[in-house]
Amino acid sequence: MLLLKSFILGFSVSAPVGPIGLLCIQRTLARGKSAGFLTGLGAVSANMIYASIAAFGFSVVSAFLLEQQFILRIVGGIFLFYIGVKAFLKKPSNQAAKLEGESLLSMYFSTFFLMITNPVTILNFVAMFAGLGFDHSSQSGITALTMVGGVFLGGASWWMILSFGVSLFRSRITPHLTLVNKLAGLLIIILGVWAFIN
Repeated sequence: MLLLKSFILGFSVSAPVGPIGLLCIQRTLARGKSAGFLTGLGAVSANMIYASIAAFGFSVVSAFLLEQQFILRIVGGIFLFYIGVKAFLKKPSNQAAKLEGESLLSMYFSTFFLMITNPVTILNFVAMFAGLGFDHSSQSGITALTMVGGVFLGGASWWMILSFGVSLFRSRITPHLTLVNKLAGLLIIILGVWAFIN
């Protein structure tokens, strides 16, 4: 039951289409479902680290990260802006299956870096885990592992559904990929500027 609850939690945390969702869609259309899925998996991996800190109660680590959140958010905002500009200027490839330029690994790490620059996520997981009735001071390590595993599986499932779903309509959308790149890039730039201002 706990695994199912944390699975739903991981799925619902990933589901809102923000900058990572836009990147996943854009990269799926340009490079295929593997590129889209790995983009999402980078975000899930960062979430899993923060969920682990929340579940296992690493108070020293979470306190340090929260103290540095101002700097981390500035870095994250700048990086988001950079990725948005890159997406905006991206020219569609005639052979989308060939990974020219960015490798699958760099797609994974770019979204991992974006997510890891938001340490407030720790507080979100603390609050959500408390809502599920989890208290790290009185629960076992197995319980914490179950919750973190559920969060990972739920998030990974969402990104698989999104990337594979978008891939189904790829042939219809690909002729309009220039417009998709510009719209996705512009929205990511706006989100980056917004993160930087806040």
